[in-house]
Amino acid sequence: MKIGGQVSLLTGQTAVVTGGAQGLGFAIAERFIAEGARVVLGDVNLAATQAAAEKLGGDAVARAVRCDVTSSAEVDALVAAAVDGFGGLDIMVNNAGITRDSTMRKMTEEQFDQVISVHLKGTWNGLRAAAAVMRENKTGAIVNMSSISGKVGMVGQTNYSAAKAGIVGLTKAAAKELAYLGVRVNAIQPGLIRSAMTEAMPQRIWDSKVAEVPMGRAGEPDEVANVALFLASHLSSYMTGTVLEVTGGRHL
Repeated sequence: MKIGGQVSLLTGQTAVVTGGAQGLGFAIAERFIAEGARVVLGDVNLAATQAAAEKLGGDAVARAVRCDVTSSAEVDALVAAAVDGFGGLDIMVNNAGITRDSTMRKMTEEQFDQVISVHLKGTWNGLRAAAAVMRENKTGAIVNMSSISGKVGMVGQTNYSAAKAGIVGLTKAAAKELAYLGVRVNAIQPGLIRSAMTEAMPQRIWDSKVAEVPMGRAGEPDEVANVALFLASHLSSYMTGTVLEVTGGRHL
């Protein structure tokens, strides 16, 4: 099948994207649908998720499910919605995340726990639920969203950096467990990507971060989505347990 003159990479496949109502999750879902996939979006804000699904093309290609990724039962229900609604699960993108930035001296225990729970436990919940379906089919691709913060550590992000580094270890361990079953698990580490959250930074902080990027600019959400597409498709068929940096050369 061809879409817009190009061969479609994900025709007939079903994907679940957590944190899919906005930002990177929405960009990934949009890219997947453009390549022929059907997508189930999971996010804690149901109204925003429903609006995102409508924007992506509605019920035939995109469906919304309220999902708190810290709850294994809700993640199981999200995966079940894909299997029941679209007939299977081929791709899982564990993207949901939050920030609770603060220096370690000022960070509360609750702020630490929240970030670890959403990012690290949430990714584990998604991995486990997706793997249970994919292992039966002997095929599947799981993409976990880490961050360059997990590689270098960022001031004010002891919680976030720890969680994102943990996702790398989780990805590698799961990749080893699932490889013989035909299920691939890879991770992406985005750097400075233009989004509503990053654009809210004070200009001087934004400028200082851009100055650290050898390519001289921030990345766009679709540039991360393209890498997610690569890891979700047959183009990366002999890759598992890898971590791809999408940073414009920052923190090499």
